[in-house]
Amino acid sequence: MTTYGLLLFDGAEELDFVGPWEVFTASSMLRDRADTVVTIAEKPGPVRCNKGLRVLTDHVFGDHPRLDVVLAPGGRGTRREVSNPVLIDWLRKADAAWITSVCTGALLLHEAGHARGRRVATHHEFEDTLEARGDITVVRDARYVVDGNLVTSQGVSAGIDMALWLVGRLHGRDHARAVRRYIQYEPAPPYLADEPLGA
Repeated sequence: MTTYGLLLFDGAEELDFVGPWEVFTASSMLRDRADTVVTIAEKPGPVRCNKGLRVLTDHVFGDHPRLDVVLAPGGRGTRREVSNPVLIDWLRKADAAWITSVCTGALLLHEAGHARGRRVATHHEFEDTLEARGDITVVRDARYVVDGNLVTSQGVSAGIDMALWLVGRLHGRDHARAVRRYIQYEPAPPYLADEPLGA
């Protein structure tokens, strides 16, 4: 059994956590609901995300099951939460087997110490800012980066790639492929390359 804990806070980017949540819950479903996926915030009540989605979390700090995986999403709220001693202390004390982030969630992991001296990925517009904090190596050409038990990803949709890799590591590649097929994640984005107007 794997327990995934998704950190939420005001200003969290929606797909940063909803994408991995979909992967983790689909993985659990395909494993006869063997796993648990929970959302966690500092305080009870609704969290208003980056683009306005409101979410009621399952747990608060100090009142959640033991976590095997912790995920920190990005979003504008990270710029505020990096100075929130309660949230940073909770992250710092996280003893999960895997510590993960999407987008600017890497900022929170750096502040909490998990990303110090490690290789990480983050949103392309935040790479220089994160690197300037020091004691961190930002990898600029990978959707996600694995450094020991730390797994970080670039922005928004890259969190899905990271989550699929992680369920593959935890439960096998064939299982991860089954999850990918179930959620029909086969990226073929329009406008991948420049096209003439009207195409």
